[in-house]
Amino acid sequence: MSIFIDTADIEQAKAAKELGWIHGITTNPILMANSGSSAADTVQQLTDLNTGLLFYQLTATCREEMLKEAQLAKEIAGEQLVLKIPPTKQGFHIIQHLPQEIPCCVTAIYSSAQAMVARESGVRYIAVYVSRATKLIGDGLSLITEISRVIQGGKTQILAASLKSSMEASSTILAGADHLTMPFDVISTLTFNEHSEGAVNNFNANGSGLQL
Repeated sequence: MSIFIDTADIEQAKAAKELGWIHGITTNPILMANSGSSAADTVQQLTDLNTGLLFYQLTATCREEMLKEAQLAKEIAGEQLVLKIPPTKQGFHIIQHLPQEIPCCVTAIYSSAQAMVARESGVRYIAVYVSRATKLIGDGLSLITEISRVIQGGKTQILAASLKSSMEASSTILAGADHLTMPFDVISTLTFNEHSEGAVNNFNANGSGLQL
């Protein structure tokens, strides 16, 4: 399992890297638009952080432009790049024409049928929007479980996104997700538990240790 930060904000990405247990960065076109820099500059800055894998989503819609955009992303991000592909007819079609050395993630998956096609296309990841799926179709966690069964035995892995709380994040792993991506505010809650805080406060108040 890997935990990624979902951001295109450089300062957030730096703070996440300093935690020591974040394995990369996922972005999307809206996050890129809100980054305050051009997409090329943002991708370069995120790459320079060397946090791990860097997910970049194609915005072009025709075959030739998608291939050019993919090549440009590869030139900037190098071995860190994972290319996010929209689950459209053209998106699924373009996967077979991309260079084999570029791992792909079909994003915004909302059905097991789409997941099945993604698996047969040989992609490394599929991104499933858990909280958003709950709002739109009823139960994002059940969708994760259903998809995990559909892709079982293949090399495709589930990257769960649209996670709104630490409980939803852990429940998603239990439901069958392989990896998680979250915004920084949710990541910041993962290590906190009020009972743990109480136990530590008790140790500090009533215990003893080496004298410094």
